[in-house]
Amino acid sequence: MQVVSVEVSDAVVAVRARTRSGEPAGCTECGQLSEWCHSRYARRLADVTLAGRPLRIDLSVRRLYCENTTCPKMTFAEQVPGLTVRYQRRTPRLQRLVEDIGVVLAGRGGSRMLRILNIRLSRVAVLSQLMRVSLPPLVTPRVLGVDDFALHGGTYGTLLVDATTRLPLTLWEGRDAEQLGRWLREHPGVEVACRDGSLTYRQGITAGAPGAVQVSDRFHLWQGLSRRVQDIASAHRGCLPAALPPVSEDDDRPPAEETTENATASSRAGRHAQSLFGAVQALTRTGRSHSSVARELGLDRRTVGKYARARTWQEVMRRPPRKPSTLDPYLDYLRQRWDEGQRSAKILHEELQAKGYLGHYQRVKMAVAPLRRGLPIDEPRERPPSPREAARWITTHPHRRSPHINERLPRLLEHCPELKLTHDPVRRFATMVDNQDAAPLPGWLSDLAQSGLFPLTGLAGALYEDRHAVAQGITTPYSSGVNEGRITDVKLQKRLMAGRAGVPLLRHRVVLIAHLRRRYADRSTVAPR
Repeated sequence: MQVVSVEVSDAVVAVRARTRSGEPAGCTECGQLSEWCHSRYARRLADVTLAGRPLRIDLSVRRLYCENTTCPKMTFAEQVPGLTVRYQRRTPRLQRLVEDIGVVLAGRGGSRMLRILNIRLSRVAVLSQLMRVSLPPLVTPRVLGVDDFALHGGTYGTLLVDATTRLPLTLWEGRDAEQLGRWLREHPGVEVACRDGSLTYRQGITAGAPGAVQVSDRFHLWQGLSRRVQDIASAHRGCLPAALPPVSEDDDRPPAEETTENATASSRAGRHAQSLFGAVQALTRTGRSHSSVARELGLDRRTVGKYARARTWQEVMRRPPRKPSTLDPYLDYLRQRWDEGQRSAKILHEELQAKGYLGHYQRVKMAVAPLRRGLPIDEPRERPPSPREAARWITTHPHRRSPHINERLPRLLEHCPELKLTHDPVRRFATMVDNQDAAPLPGWLSDLAQSGLFPLTGLAGALYEDRHAVAQGITTPYSSGVNEGRITDVKLQKRLMAGRAGVPLLRHRVVLIAHLRRRYADRSTVAPR
């Protein structure tokens, strides 16, 4: 190929070139070389920008006769390796750039990025080029990870990941056992399958790969146990204030938990919870199903189930999180200055600002308001732990607990026998996981079933049915951790496309972007000398 001329303008860089005559070219059908020229025609190719300007190549190429009499083609157009592709008006270099940007940023984002690079392409064209990229050949993994993810609303999807290479394989809408079993039958060779405690995936793996070892993920096992501990703490919410330090005798103010309970009961949300609790309990005691109660009260079935399982209306109340004030460290100084005779909230605010206080003047004014009425200043009081906090105290390793927790947890366990009964199985299970020893698992499940606590007995029944996979999850190094990371990536790709991506496009991007990252990561790695 020889360059004829180069024209540079503010709008574009145009390069005129032509292929050399007399050089043989291979037929695009049979591959036989030919020099018999039929005619010439011009191809206009777009290339990556040069010095910030679009680059256009006006290439004159030959149309040749195919001298193979058995070839169905009579004439063919010659191709320039590395510059032209059949039916393509972009150079391979520009085509790879468009495809990579489409994989990373999808339609609208890809079109905007290309516009920054001075390449005009619509979002529809970017998506079209993206969907034309062929997926990498699927190699059946030895260790397979299976997990579900939320597509939109109540619709879920299934993601399969090669746990060895950490690359996603495919995804589809739904999480039924039949589809998973069909995929496993079409791709035999899976030896280990990591999953959560889902019965659906358990049945699908059993049907599609009966010889595969199923591993119940340790994270999901621990998460399920933590939720049961939180349920027990919610059922014994009245015991949680026992974790607070004892109140001194000279402090005649009402305890913080009583103040909180009274304020909650008199609030609008508290009255609503009490009324719903009474209505649901009255209807479910008659033997009616949760669905019929939900239809009559206009509630969701899961809401009815939550109120029906609760023992008191306080269990279904969501306590607002504690919000400590930035003024709390300066209350002693405010009291001291007030006793010294300073009554101006503005001056007090300026003095606190000099000490590092960044809050508003109004907060200082409200803090000293009780002092003007002859009342003591409102001091922050520690609130009892929430059920979630109590569950976190119990599930945290003793060596990783803070002195604050180590001081309060023994008081809570001594006051509440149910939580004390829960603490021992949690620590025993943690020991099994730490030591990777599943030998105590049968005895642990038996003690869980005989504990008399409904959340633990229900968990024991579910784990007993899946005890072989649970034992593998405890003893083997395999887990679904790689799935969780890939699901986070799926959510990121969904947000980049504003949640409008269909399953085929989402599958294309999730699979291709993982391979794209791996490819560029391998390129950036410098081999040691």
